[in-house]
Amino acid sequence: MDVAHRDHLLAAAHGFLAAATLASCVLAELLVFLLHRHDDAARLYLVPVSAMLLLLLYRVRRRRGTDDDIYLVDFSCLKPPRRLRIPVAGLLEHLTLIGCFDAGSVEFMTKVIESSGMGNETYFPPSLHYIPPADTHGEAINEAHMLFFPTLDDLFAKTGVSPSAVGAVVVNCSGFCATPSLSSIIANHYRMRSDVIGYNLSGMGCAAGVIGVDVARNLIVTHDINYAVVVSAEIVTVGWYPGKDHSKLLLNCYFRTGCSAALITKNRRAAAGSSPPPVKYRLVSLTRTNQIANDRSYRSGYRDEDDEGITGFTLGQGVGRMVSELLRAHLLTLSLSILPWREKLRYAVLLRHNNLSSNSGGRSMIWRLGQGLGLGEKEMEAALMTFHRFGNQSAASLWYQLAYMEAKGRVRRGDTVWQLGIGSGLKANSLVWERVGGDDYGVTERNGRSTLGPWMECIHKYPVAEA
Repeated sequence: MDVAHRDHLLAAAHGFLAAATLASCVLAELLVFLLHRHDDAARLYLVPVSAMLLLLLYRVRRRRGTDDDIYLVDFSCLKPPRRLRIPVAGLLEHLTLIGCFDAGSVEFMTKVIESSGMGNETYFPPSLHYIPPADTHGEAINEAHMLFFPTLDDLFAKTGVSPSAVGAVVVNCSGFCATPSLSSIIANHYRMRSDVIGYNLSGMGCAAGVIGVDVARNLIVTHDINYAVVVSAEIVTVGWYPGKDHSKLLLNCYFRTGCSAALITKNRRAAAGSSPPPVKYRLVSLTRTNQIANDRSYRSGYRDEDDEGITGFTLGQGVGRMVSELLRAHLLTLSLSILPWREKLRYAVLLRHNNLSSNSGGRSMIWRLGQGLGLGEKEMEAALMTFHRFGNQSAASLWYQLAYMEAKGRVRRGDTVWQLGIGSGLKANSLVWERVGGDDYGVTERNGRSTLGPWMECIHKYPVAEA
């Protein structure tokens, strides 16, 4: 059961119990007054006393139940070095020079990239700057190091939490599985403690970030640990497709380098030591929906080999229609747990009368999904600008979008933030956070680290019209 749904039911039960206690007290007093019998009065007075004790016990248990709350201390997003920048014109020239694509493939990718809404500041890993690309295992490991370590360095410095205090590491990376595992690479680099718990999630696509938080939440509660780190990244080196199948060329067009790391804790005072860092957000709801049992949905996105034996990721036909069906089911579940009745009715109408289907990706997909959900330009701005500035970074994109909102000063204490990820399977996963920490608006750094994250030197340029 979602946290918000549970809280709603508990609040309703608490209100009912309080009303029942008051009614029993009034009824007992009325009966004592009407009967005028002291022996019956003594027995009748046991009713309100018992009810009051029951209410007190319920309140104590309810307070203890808040220990299960999960908080986000802070998060970090990588801004790759400028030398890895790949302007659109340079990328199109690169596609022609590397020699593995025919004229039809180059023309197809050119049309997709030029209409996608991406700008000239996205990044490729070093391996894909070579001619021909060096898509080897060793280069993939180097890319993982380049992504993980600067992002986590920033997170630990910003929060003041030592890597030795981390009890669990959860890594989301859909297309690359290393041995030792990616979580082991992190634990080894930071010399984490011997009982640290490591998990790797692969093949989950853009929805993996929410699943990572779900895994971290369960580990924190069941193993009684203070901190868990959730790292989301896509190793683009091994996702590169050097073939001619147009349905597999789309990942070359959209996916770019990026990485995020989030520090999750049990509650506001779960930290070891005398001065735990303040938390930013409280987890209100975590909702996961899938259509894996549906064969059409299951085959909507998959890795396989083309006619020449080259492996790539295929985006199936009709995926837009299946995403539409998935979102209707997902948003119905989500809305029941977090929205007031007026908003539930509004979204029921929107989901019934709006077409949520989309094309294969980019700006057009974001617009269609946003309009189908009844969102305005302001609500879609973070997603559009993140795609323009950084491209599609799979599960990490959700955190770049939140960083954009924070850099713009649009998230204040008491505000609620919704993160939605859709991944292969198909599956739709949502996180809903409540801002419980202080406002960062006007604050440019914390512990020597910029609070603007990856938007540090460019937030003033956004939004841009062409996105």
